[in-house]
Amino acid sequence: MRTVVLTMKASVIEMFLVLLVTGVHSNKETSKKMKRPKFTVPQINCDVKAGKIINPEFIVKCPAGCQDPKFHVYGTDVYASYSSVCGAAIHSGVLDNSGGKILVRKVAGLSGYKGSYSNGVQSLSLPRWRESFIVLESKPKKGVTYPSALTYSSSKSPAAQAGETTKAYQRPPIPATTAQSVTLMQLLAVTVAVATPTILPRPSPSAASITSIPRPEPVGQRSQEMDLRSTTTYTSSQNRPGADPGIQRQDPSGAAFQKPVRADDGLDCKIDLSFLIDGSTSIGKRRFRIQKQLLAGVAQALDIGPAGPLMGVVQYGDNPATHFNLKTHMNSRDLKTAIEKITQRGGLSNVGRAISFVTKNFFSKANGNRSSAPNVVVVMVDGWPTDKVEEASRLARESGINIFFITIEGAAENEKQYVVEPNFANKAVCRTNGFYSFHVQSWFGLHKTLQPLVKRVCDTDRLACSKTCLNSADIGFVIDGSSSVGTGNFRTVLQFVTNLTKEFEISDTDTRIGAVQYTYEQRLEFGFDQYSSKPDILSAIKRVGYWSGGTSTGAAINFALEQLFKKSKPNKRKLMILITDGRSYDDVRIPAMAAHLKGVITYAIGVAWAAQEELEVIATHPARDHSFFVDEFDNLYQYVPRIIRNICTEFNSQPRN
Repeated sequence: MRTVVLTMKASVIEMFLVLLVTGVHSNKETSKKMKRPKFTVPQINCDVKAGKIINPEFIVKCPAGCQDPKFHVYGTDVYASYSSVCGAAIHSGVLDNSGGKILVRKVAGLSGYKGSYSNGVQSLSLPRWRESFIVLESKPKKGVTYPSALTYSSSKSPAAQAGETTKAYQRPPIPATTAQSVTLMQLLAVTVAVATPTILPRPSPSAASITSIPRPEPVGQRSQEMDLRSTTTYTSSQNRPGADPGIQRQDPSGAAFQKPVRADDGLDCKIDLSFLIDGSTSIGKRRFRIQKQLLAGVAQALDIGPAGPLMGVVQYGDNPATHFNLKTHMNSRDLKTAIEKITQRGGLSNVGRAISFVTKNFFSKANGNRSSAPNVVVVMVDGWPTDKVEEASRLARESGINIFFITIEGAAENEKQYVVEPNFANKAVCRTNGFYSFHVQSWFGLHKTLQPLVKRVCDTDRLACSKTCLNSADIGFVIDGSSSVGTGNFRTVLQFVTNLTKEFEISDTDTRIGAVQYTYEQRLEFGFDQYSSKPDILSAIKRVGYWSGGTSTGAAINFALEQLFKKSKPNKRKLMILITDGRSYDDVRIPAMAAHLKGVITYAIGVAWAAQEELEVIATHPARDHSFFVDEFDNLYQYVPRIIRNICTEFNSQPRN
C-alpha cells in the first residue's frame, strides 16, 4: 500500500514539474509576442514653434538647414515658446545645422528673454512670455514614455504638412520619473532672468481643445490674478488672493463700458479715428476681450456717422492688419457688431511697425479719409512694445496724425531691463503734456478711460498734430517788381511763387496765401482772406501784373507787416518769403527787426545783383537756413525743395510740450 502511495506522489510531482516547465515556455512565447513596439521619433520642420506643440516633454527630429535667420529664436539657454524649436536647438549647441534628434522640455515662462549670438544663430530679446522650453540631447530617461505623434494646437501645423500626424489633446499622466535634472547653466539662466516664475494653469481638456488652445499670456502675478478675476466674482466669503475680507470684486464683463458716455453737446467731434489694438499673444484672450469692450464703448459714445466721427480698427501683432476702414461702417450699431467679431491674431507687439502702416495706408481718400477732419490714432499697449516707436511716430506727427497712447500694466521694476525703448509713450504721442497719454495700472481700470478719452479726441482745438508744416501757416510773398527785373524774369518769379504755393494745403482753415509787389511803392495784390482754395490762389498769382520802378525793400517789409500779417490768425505761423534782384534804396535793418519781433519768420531770396549781406539781415536767424542767393532767375526753381524742407524742419523741431 505504501508503495502505491509513493508511486502516486511521484506521478503527481512529475505532472506538476511538466506543467511548470510548459508554463514557463508559454510565458516566454507570450512575452515574445507582446514585445513593445519600437519608438518612432516624430519629425518637425524648422519653422515649428514650441508653443504650437501641446506635449510637455517630447523627442523630435530636426531637418538640416535650420540655422537660417528666418527661423526666429528668443532667449538664451531657456527659450520663449514663440521660438523655432530646431533653431533654439542649434543656438543652444545641442544640434548643428545638419539636424538630428533632440529632447524638448517645457518649463515656466520668464519675465524677459535676452538675445545672444551662439553657434551661428542670433537669438532675439523678448518681454515676458507665459511658457518657455529647454533643449537637451535626445537621451530618453528609463521608464519614461515619449509620444510618437505630437499633439498640436492646430491641425494645420507645419509639421502636419510635412507628414506628422496630429491627435486630440489628452492630458498625459505625469509620473514621478518624468522629471530630469536641468544642467547648471540652464538653471542659472532661469535664476538670472526671473526670481519666481509662475506656471499658469492649463484649461481642462474639452472639445474645443482638439483644434485650438488659449494663446500664451504674460507670466507673473498679474497674469495669474487676471485668470482668476476673469472667471470669478469675489464676495466677502470668497476673497481675491491677498485682498481684505469684505471687499467685493466684479468680473470685467463689460458692464462698465455700457454706461452711455457722450462728448459735450457743444463739442465738434468730426474726426477720422483709427484704433490700433494690441493683438499680441502675450495679452491673452480675456484682456483682448476687455480691449474690445472699450472700443465698443467708444463707438457708442461717439455717435458714428458721415457728418460726425468715423472710426476704423487696425490690429497689430507681428504685422498690422486693417479690420475695417473709416467708410466700412457708418453708424455706431454696425460698428459695435463688427468690433464684437474681431478675433485675436497673436504674435509679438510691434507697435512701431503698426504706426508706420497706419501713416502710409490708413488715412487715404480710398479708405474714407476726409481732408476736413483731423486724423486721430489711439494706440493700446499691454506692457510695452517689442520694437521702437520713436521714428515711426515722428513721421506720423509730421503727416498730421494726432497719436494718443493707452498703456496698461507697464513694466515692473525687475522687467524694465527688457523694455526695448524706455519712455516709449512720450516719444510717440503728439505732445508730452499729458493730454495724449493714459496709463492704466490694471485692466480693471480700463473702463475709466472711456469718458476722458472720448472728450479728448473730440477736442479738435487741442489736437495740435493736425497742424503740420504744410497746413498751418499764413504765407506772405513780398515780390520785387523793380525795372531791373524785367517782364520775362518777373513771369519766372511768379512761376517760382506758384511752385512753392503748390506744396501747401490751402483752405480758409489750413495754409493761407497773400502777396505784395513793390518798387518805390507797394501794392497789395491779394490778402490772406481773399482766396480759400488752391486753384483760386494759383489763378490769382498768374494774374499779377509787372509794375516796374525802383527798389525800396525796407518800406515793402513794413507794408507787408501792416497790410498782410496784421490780419493773420493768432494760431497761424507767419512766414514772409521775400524775392529781390538788387540792393535796396532804403534801410532794411529796422523793418527786418520789426518783423522778427512780431514773430514773422522771414526767408530772403536774392537773384543776380542782390546784396548777400542785406539778405542775411532780412532773414530770420540762423541766416544760412533762411537766406538763399541765386545767380540767375531761371535757377530759382531749384530752391523750391530746399525751402520747403527748411520750413518743415523748423516746424517739426518745435518742443512737444
